[in-house]
Amino acid sequence: MMNPPTEFDLHAPDPRPEPPVSDLEDKVLEALRTVFDPEIPVNIVDLGLIYDLRVLEDRRVFIAMTLTAPNCPVAEEIPVQVADTVKAVPGVVDATVSLVWMPPWTQDRMSEEAKLQLNLF
Repeated sequence: MMNPPTEFDLHAPDPRPEPPVSDLEDKVLEALRTVFDPEIPVNIVDLGLIYDLRVLEDRRVFIAMTLTAPNCPVAEEIPVQVADTVKAVPGVVDATVSLVWMPPWTQDRMSEEAKLQLNLF
């Protein structure tokens, strides 16, 4: 019978299996659905604020996103919140978020669910 370790080996590989890279995009999108625009009660995915999402083989995530307006009062906070949310997804090594303004966001980018939620039909 082996004695339990008395110290943690911080350099030992994590014994939990990594999720396949192909599953990370879905997990990242699921996490992003927990981030809401503070002025509109809809998550940033359904608002259509995520323009591009790429998960590389080395598990780094790159996101291009926009905001509903360039003068949004939380323009500096939301990208940081998005990066922190993505970095917390198991299997993600790092996340980089770029704020872009072209093409400009319009309500056409919103999901049907978001439009229904905001009574835009």
